[in-house]
Amino acid sequence: MLNTPTTEERLGHSPQRLVRWFTLFMSLLYVALGVWLWVGATQPGAAGALLPLNSSARHILGAVFFGYGVLRFIRTLRLHFRNPSTTSEPSHESR
Repeated sequence: MLNTPTTEERLGHSPQRLVRWFTLFMSLLYVALGVWLWVGATQPGAAGALLPLNSSARHILGAVFFGYGVLRFIRTLRLHFRNPSTTSEPSHESR
């Protein structure tokens, strides 16, 4: 078997640290893309050359990107940025 260093040994830290910031950035990028598509649908020629869609298609696609970005943002916050709890179940004190 090859004696190769792990990713953590090569980088000096866990790659999860980079992954959590990347997923947070991507979720914000999806939200921004959704807002851009939604707002650009009402402005003539705003991004027609870049993405030639009619107004209703831009609204639908913008809403999908915005919703997906918000869901990814919430999921990323819960998964990577929430403080880990010491107990998985709430404590029940007897009275």
